[in-house]
This record gives sequence, C-alpha cells and structure tokens, in this order.
Amino acid sequence: MSDQEEHHGPAVEHLECRSYRFPTPRPESDGTLTWTATVAVCVLARAGECTGLGWTYSSAAAEDLVREHLQDAVVGHPACDVRGSWERMRRALRNLGIRGLGGQAISAVDIALWDLAARLSGRSLAGMLGTSREAVPVYGSGGFTSLDDEELAEQVSGWRAAGCSAMKIKVGEAWGTSEDRDLRRVGQLRDLAGDGTELMVDANGGYDRGQARRMGAAFDDAGVRWFEEPVSSDDLAGLSIVRGSVRCDVAAGEYAATRYDAAALCPVVDCLQLDVTRCGGYTGWLECAAVAASAGLQVSAHCAPALHAPVTAAVPNLRHLEWFADHVRLEPLLVDGVPAVAGGMMTVPTGPGHGMTLREDAESWRITDA
Repeated sequence: MSDQEEHHGPAVEHLECRSYRFPTPRPESDGTLTWTATVAVCVLARAGECTGLGWTYSSAAAEDLVREHLQDAVVGHPACDVRGSWERMRRALRNLGIRGLGGQAISAVDIALWDLAARLSGRSLAGMLGTSREAVPVYGSGGFTSLDDEELAEQVSGWRAAGCSAMKIKVGEAWGTSEDRDLRRVGQLRDLAGDGTELMVDANGGYDRGQARRMGAAFDDAGVRWFEEPVSSDDLAGLSIVRGSVRCDVAAGEYAATRYDAAALCPVVDCLQLDVTRCGGYTGWLECAAVAASAGLQVSAHCAPALHAPVTAAVPNLRHLEWFADHVRLEPLLVDGVPAVAGGMMTVPTGPGHGMTLREDAESWRITDA
C-alpha cells in the first residue's frame, strides 16, 4: 500500500465513459422542442475492487469532455476526496464552461465518484449523505403536447396506479400558439386525475410575459397549483412579474448549474428545481439545495428519478421528485436496481452505493461511433 492509500484510501484508477441512445416510442414534444430519443452518457469510475456508476442525459459529445478534460482531474486522486475532484473538474472546464454540456459531464463523473466512495466504505450512499426521510414523494410527469387524449388518459392512469398525488403536463404548445388546446388539456387532466390530486403545468418557457400572466390566471381558475417555467428561466424579471400576478406556485431551476444560478433564482420562484445531471452531480445539488434553504425555499428534483433517490432523501427542504415518463421507461433498460415506486413514494436504496449497476444487455443501446 502506498503512503497516499494509507492516509487517504485508494486512488481512482480508471475512468470510462459510454453513451447509450434510447429512441422514444414516437416523436414527443413539449411547448418548445420535439425529440425522438434520449441519450444517457454513463461514467464508470474504478478503484480497487469497486466501480462507481454515474450518468447524465446529454449528448454523446459529453464523452469527449470527460476523456480530454476531466479524466486527469480525477484519476490518481483519492476516491474518497469527491469534493476535491469536483473542484478540479470545474477548474479544468473554466474556459470551456461549466454550464450546459460541461455541467452535464461534471455531473456524471461526480455521481460516479460518490457511488464509488460509498461502495469503498461498504455503505449506502443515502446513509453516507444522511437521511431526512426513508422514502421520497414523487409526482407523475409527462403529458407531452404530442399525446392525444387517449394517450394522456393512459399516462394519468399509470400515475394513479403508482399512487401519485400530484401530476404535471406540458403546456405552451408550439411556443404558446395553441392556448385553447393548452386549457382544454388542463381540464382533461383535472377530470382524469380526480379529486385531491395536485395539478401542475410546465410551459418550458414557451410563453411571453403577458401571455404567461393571462394563462396563469386561467390556470388558477382551473385549480392548477404549480406553473413551471411560465417564461424562460433566463428571464428573471419575467419570472418575478408572473409570480406576482398568479396564485399558483412559480417554479424554475432545472438549468441551474452553480450556486450562483440558484441564488439568482431564489427571489423569483416559489420552489427551486434542481437537476443532479446538470448542476454538478450530488456535490452541486446539495450545494444548491443549501442555497435554497437559506432563502426559505423548498427544492424539487428535476427528472432522472432513480439518480435523485439518495440525495433527495438527504435534504429536509425537499418538496418532491419528478417521476418523468421518459426516464421511468429508460432507466430499467440502462441499469439494474432502479428504486421502486408505490403509494406515491420512491424507496431510498439501502444497498452499497446508490444501489444501481449498468445492465449487461444495455450494450444493445450503446452508441459506438461517439
């Protein structure tokens, strides 16, 4: 054993990156975008006999960032020093940028390192981070604008079967040019979800300020509780204007990459969204959640439900976790050990690390020309 290993534990020996493409059953749309597949960029971090797994939802181009710019910031350094590796990775991408693609690459590596550190210690990641709760509340999410009435009804039925007490659909169709259909679909959700279900909508920034105020008033009348990205999350003044004119909670933050992003959003939202695959992994997510707590706000985890289970269990100021249809379908194809959902709650894994391992048959989805 080297002096470093004796004092700091084993070093990260190898970092491997792989990308997997999962087509959607049919083209899917929200208010501003249409997509036909989701790409998961996975990182495997090895030390001793243990391997940690992390991933982000991104482009296969993130592989190049990991190999060319992040690997040297991690390999050869103590596996238990996750925060130190996180700081080195951010410095390595100083000129390229730590938001967007850069933030997604850092996130995948950070998640893998946390999983590795927990496995090396023989503990669950939830136990290592500390647990404020033994199960995490989830809400049903999807309701794409591309769904017809029957498809939306089928999706809502699945959320009801899982015990979800809150459900979210997409609005702002075609950059806000289909207001009548937006309102009709919200009415459909209200009828399908049943009494006592919290109604949520997500415009993905598809409305302008005035339109968001007018639509927000109509959503208030329909009993909507949550209005996500009524305008672009970059438009802080616009978020503030909408928030001051509606009763429903205004939410944003899924693109936040740093604590400074989180701090800028806190004064203009009622709940801060955070995405562990974009904001710097578990390290960044916890940092941003602490910023929200200091502002007296709850946080809501955006997408990637299986990855969020350990970290959402750790913070007391959590509202809920997004049980997003695409990722709920994809995650069991990518990994074994996806946490179960029942009664509207996701089980917090108690096995080693975050409890998930890459499936051998996931190779059939792998992108080989990345």
